[in-house]
Amino acid sequence: MSENKRKDAAGKSLAARLTGVILMAAIGIFCALASQGVTPFSIVLAALTVCAALHALRTRTMKLQNGKSIVQPGNSSLLIGMLMADIVVASAVLTGFDFSILVRRGHQFFVILEQIFQPDFNYFPKVVDPLLDTIKMSILGSVIGATLALPVSVIASTNINRSGVVVWAQRIVLMVIRTLPTLVIAKFAALIFGLGTFAGTMAIIVFTFGVVSKMMYESIETIDMGAFEAMESFGASKFQSFWSACMPQILPTYLSYCLYALEMNIRAAAILGYVGAGGLGLLMDERIGWRDYRGLGMVLLALFVVVLIIEQTSQYLRKKLS
Repeated sequence: MSENKRKDAAGKSLAARLTGVILMAAIGIFCALASQGVTPFSIVLAALTVCAALHALRTRTMKLQNGKSIVQPGNSSLLIGMLMADIVVASAVLTGFDFSILVRRGHQFFVILEQIFQPDFNYFPKVVDPLLDTIKMSILGSVIGATLALPVSVIASTNINRSGVVVWAQRIVLMVIRTLPTLVIAKFAALIFGLGTFAGTMAIIVFTFGVVSKMMYESIETIDMGAFEAMESFGASKFQSFWSACMPQILPTYLSYCLYALEMNIRAAAILGYVGAGGLGLLMDERIGWRDYRGLGMVLLALFVVVLIIEQTSQYLRKKLS
């Protein structure tokens, strides 16, 4: 009976491997032919994919010292490599990516980079006010968004809130918020509240709220609920139980997420000016438009120094919290 089971298992494994190889080969051939049509290059790619699939299907029978034989499956590495090559080629063709342009014009990147690495320090006085706006937007938006995220993350946690409908509805709302990029939110905010830093702050609040809420409710669901349930059994309310039993467990994690959100928001706030939300983005757009890459280098240098200081401070505080 055990021998029959072993044979059945071996047969199922072989069938699953055959199915996987055929599926990968079919996807590779489809990508090679569908993206370019029947061309010499696509036919070569398809032929190489078929050869790799046949190589993957080859098996070797090895005899053990006890007299039994085992079947060693073929190597699928070549087929996986060909499949990735087919997908890359198909993606390049379908997106219009032209390697020849990269070869002809790629050196211009280093020309611009050379000017950026020679920043115009005389332009720094014009950078100060937008830089301060960027920092203020990031700090204020991060604080408000993270504060609003804490109670919402508690409501969206299945181990605290037993109402499946409320949890589901809350998570759908958070999913929709996280789906919208920060620039899109800033564009809507600029249309509603007008151009300026207020729109940028509102965009950062919404973004921080969505990200911190998602990370927090996942962290809350992993905490030890023993103390919470014990306090509830003694007659404490849910709020009292959560504040006394759960909050000490999640507070370091919550503060760490807030600092992480602040790091992200400093970078995000720098480009919100592209949609009229104030900050350094407006200067960056202006310098690029005027082809003033040395001025752009000064803007990027100032932003780099601020981000570096905030990131180092954030890492230090996170180490203390942990």
